[in-house]
Amino acid sequence: MKIKITSVFVEDQEKALRFYTDVLGFVKKTDTPAGDFKWITVVSPEEPDSVELFLEPNDNPAAKTYQKAIYNEGIPTTSFAVDDIQQEYQRLKKRGVEFTAEPTEMGPVTFAIFDDTCGNLIQISQEK
Repeated sequence: MKIKITSVFVEDQEKALRFYTDVLGFVKKTDTPAGDFKWITVVSPEEPDSVELFLEPNDNPAAKTYQKAIYNEGIPTTSFAVDDIQQEYQRLKKRGVEFTAEPTEMGPVTFAIFDDTCGNLIQISQEK
């Protein structure tokens, strides 16, 4: 069994696509109409045939409630691995990304948390 697609709920799919591609540097893999919304996925340019991230509309009331509650608790929705957290932190800061937690060591990892402007907190982490 393998993970093929995972998702984050987003308030606006087009805004999320711009943030995840133009700011974070992911690459759009799919952009297919699906009723009132789209099936939009992005992938890492380092592993384009690996796991896809679905930018899932939070149109469902349960999704909105979950997304808001986890955000308000300061809990990241997902985590992305980076090779050099200090370098990635500086790169994203220069692109205007707002961090809620600067790089912090915790056991075998260093992590930082930022706001994706689409209703989520996202963690980046580097293993020692």
